Amino acid sequence: MAITLIDEAVNAGARQSKACAVLGLTCRTLRRWRAADSLVDRRKGAPRKPCRHALTADDKKDILAACNSPEYQSLPPSQIVPRLADKGLYLASESSFYRVLREHGQANRRGHAQPPRAVPKPHAWVAYAPLKTWSWDITFLPTAVRGQFYRLYMVMDVYSRLIVGWEIHEDERAEQAATLITKACLRHRVRQDALVLHADNGSPMKGATMLATLQRLGIVPSFSRPAVSNDNPYSESLFRTLKYTPAYPKKPFASIEQARQWVLRFVTWYNTEHRHSGIKFVTPTQRHYGQEHVILERRRRVYEAAKQSMPERWKGRHTRDWNPVGEVWLNPPKEHVAAPKELSHAA
Repeated sequence: MAITLIDEAVNAGARQSKACAVLGLTCRTLRRWRAADSLVDRRKGAPRKPCRHALTADDKKDILAACNSPEYQSLPPSQIVPRLADKGLYLASESSFYRVLREHGQANRRGHAQPPRAVPKPHAWVAYAPLKTWSWDITFLPTAVRGQFYRLYMVMDVYSRLIVGWEIHEDERAEQAATLITKACLRHRVRQDALVLHADNGSPMKGATMLATLQRLGIVPSFSRPAVSNDNPYSESLFRTLKYTPAYPKKPFASIEQARQWVLRFVTWYNTEHRHSGIKFVTPTQRHYGQEHVILERRRRVYEAAKQSMPERWKGRHTRDWNPVGEVWLNPPKEHVAAPKELSHAA
């Protein structure tokens, strides 16, 4: 039938390849069919018959009986299946055990272990200006004694990326963190009930002394989900910059005074000299004190002048975007996550 239909289409003026494509065939298949003595399928293969894989009702009863027996009623299938195998008995695979238990509403956690719980994402905060949202964390600094570390407490402003406070101690305590936050608020004259402080779930962050200090200062505490470093990205990024800068010592700190001197130099460089990629390559100090607008406007004029003098380099494209960064989100909701924009590359 297919050969007849294709011949009729070709006689009517159609191309053979197009007629074959309509039927989902190729010209090579058509030639093979024309040259064949018989169109009976002569492909060889082992005879196959469908096999039964599904568990029967009796199989499921045996699995439930084994799981609910006094010997195994407190054990999960991962423990039951090997023990049955030790007795020379195979009922089903471990995954089948779990599937049968789920079907009968018995897939509960056995023993005293708490079931995993879904921790909601932390509250989303947005900063429109400095001194609105701060982020802080603690990182280790190596000492000359193997296995011992100094603790670097560091607080930064999310909007400007400015390091607003830091201290180094030999341990982690909520009292030391509370003192650091109090000093930073006094130094930067933070207004009452105007600041959000985000941190992870460490004991210094959630200690009673720390929480009492935040309440006294009118600071709203915010915390990351347990073991989710992405909830505190700005502090994590800051620590990476600190430990991967070329000036970071190759040898451990010999004393806490040496560590404090080096971190002081780093903070000075970071705040006043480091062009931060997240804020259009201005320094945190320039953004914190509102100097970025003049600097970025000057850069924009330089690029526009270069485009006027050398238009062949741009070929109709836009110059680099030197507009200031606006609001800054901490743990933004999905609708505010920046999607990649399909824009032409700017020179």
